Amino acid sequence: MAVSHASSPAATAGESPIEEVQSALTDRYQTTVPQPVRRALGLRKRDRISYAIRANGEVVLQRFCPEQLEDDPALAPFLALLQHDIAAHPERLQPITADLAGRLQELVGGIEVNLDAPLPDNGDYAGELATGTQFDVRQNG
Repeated sequence: MAVSHASSPAATAGESPIEEVQSALTDRYQTTVPQPVRRALGLRKRDRISYAIRANGEVVLQRFCPEQLEDDPALAPFLALLQHDIAAHPERLQPITADLAGRLQELVGGIEVNLDAPLPDNGDYAGELATGTQFDVRQNG
């Protein structure tokens, strides 16, 4: 296994890796996931990994967590949509700046939401937050 650092020519124009590691393929196209990669992904024996293939030829290796996808039937299709869009248009990705994070905090910092509270079943998307504050997201026509 070879290890190289961010100054490596393999670093992309986008985000430079902290370190790069390599492994060899066997005759059956199998490989051992190098220890620094296992540590970074928190992999253990028998874990699964997923590969995201980007339009520019890069491949992103991630730990696969099926239990998260089983909790919400809309999550897997949404994540697949995001994965496809990111792969097709990596140039659209933008970092969250300190200014944007501050603006978001100004907008929603004082709002408390109880994620365990049941949703209203009246269908008009009006209800109360855990604090008792009324909110209504209906559009005025």
